Amino acid sequence: MLRCAAHYLQITDDFSDKSLELRAEAFLRDAVLPSIASSVAVLRSCEALLPAAEDVGLVPRLIAAVATNVCKEQLTSGLSKLDQCAQLKPAAAFADLDPPADWWGKSVAALGLDFFQRLLSAVKAKGLKQETVTRILINYAQNALHGLMARDVHRCGGADADAVKKQRAVVEAIVGLLPAQSRKSPVPMAFLSGLLKTSMAVSASSICRADLEKRIGMQMDQAILEDILIAAGAAVGAPAGQQHALYDTDVVARIFSVFLNLDDDHNEEDDGFDYDSPRSPKQSLLVKAAKLLDSYLAEVALDSNILPSKFISLAELLPDHARVVTDGLYRAVDIFLKVHPNIKEAERYRLCKAIDCQRLTPDACSHAAQNERLPVQMAVQVLYFEQLRLRSAIQAGGGSSMGGHDGAVFFGCAAAAASVQGSVNMRSGSGVGSGAMSPRDNYASVRRENRELKLEVARMRMRLTDLEKDHVSMKRELVRVGPANRLLRGLARSLGRLFRMRPAAEPGLQQLGAKATADAKVLFQRRRRHSIS
Repeated sequence: MLRCAAHYLQITDDFSDKSLELRAEAFLRDAVLPSIASSVAVLRSCEALLPAAEDVGLVPRLIAAVATNVCKEQLTSGLSKLDQCAQLKPAAAFADLDPPADWWGKSVAALGLDFFQRLLSAVKAKGLKQETVTRILINYAQNALHGLMARDVHRCGGADADAVKKQRAVVEAIVGLLPAQSRKSPVPMAFLSGLLKTSMAVSASSICRADLEKRIGMQMDQAILEDILIAAGAAVGAPAGQQHALYDTDVVARIFSVFLNLDDDHNEEDDGFDYDSPRSPKQSLLVKAAKLLDSYLAEVALDSNILPSKFISLAELLPDHARVVTDGLYRAVDIFLKVHPNIKEAERYRLCKAIDCQRLTPDACSHAAQNERLPVQMAVQVLYFEQLRLRSAIQAGGGSSMGGHDGAVFFGCAAAAASVQGSVNMRSGSGVGSGAMSPRDNYASVRRENRELKLEVARMRMRLTDLEKDHVSMKRELVRVGPANRLLRGLARSLGRLFRMRPAAEPGLQQLGAKATADAKVLFQRRRRHSIS
């Protein structure tokens, strides 16, 4: 203040050798500029002295002094840490990485937006570490946005227009000061997600939001479900009473598109890996992203106002090899069909087509085979793959103990399932009678066909259960038949032969017996001939 007053009153060295201007400059040079904390404090007081502080060149000198001292402190602390690493164990050397309580970055959070931007740009140009820049930005955002980065950012709709305008400027400035975009950026995912939600709440520029979406997409491996649950605002031009979706699925679709389009050609860590192999880094990231997307789909499926087309586009977003098991996607689809019972059959079929039935676990297969919300085609397909899996398991476990008849029955069940699937496709693909039948009759015939197909599936499942019981009984019989049982059966057969051997009868008795037998045959033939039949 004295320096600005001396400039305003023109109290220079022309009037005295120890003028107020010279004494103020000496104090600033000796006591203020060498200290980071003092420089930041004086810089903060200069906000109330504009434009006089700018006219005397005080603001740029303070900013340059802070930047220079910060870089010197960073270099000194780096050398001291190297000395500690040489003396201590690695675990103990990096045990305490948190900044001290009197860290200068906390005092910077009290500056105005203009001075803060100029100061942080200067320290970044001097080579301040990205981790330190990130901590400074997080502290400033928490102090300047006044809790707007909380989870319920949609409540800021009733705030003052001037306050929202200032918060929009703060968000756009912070995004512009973030470190360079990288997959290994030190900016936490929670902070990026909070900035994106806040930017949407205050209607920030599209460039700002696109930058945040790209950063989140590049660091998708660090994201959790809460990070991508972004509330949707009312559509522009929509009626006031019209209901809209709870979540903005378009933003999530763009984030995952950024993740899928990442260029890994210059990533040295991925050299020597096949991206389609299960052990490649990109494949592991894809699997993790697929699990996150399935959890997101299960969450947004509970929203009755979400459009089926947007849900289907999200379900079809990832490639087929991204999901090792499709149970998560099946769960999300089942929830969506339960919440949206009036969905069109074409959309229902397309949604279920995104599920790979061969990658469902046995529990999910058994649930899908009995799920009435799924199309009949998918239920038959699930049952068919379940039978093939069971057949492979029996062949691997039973070996040659399974007879040819049971194998034929198994092939018959699979063929029946295939024939049912073919008949379904023929009925759905043919247009016979579609023009002559009314919609009500067509709907009744479709329901009748569905009932017939469900009965056929039930019969196949019953036959499969009987086959499993026969297989178990055959194994028990094979275990029961042993060497002792074979010996007893041999003795029984020998005793039977001995008792059947009788002495030869006399010739007279043989003739009488033969004659009696002949008479009995004649009598039987006569009765047969005169019978009514």
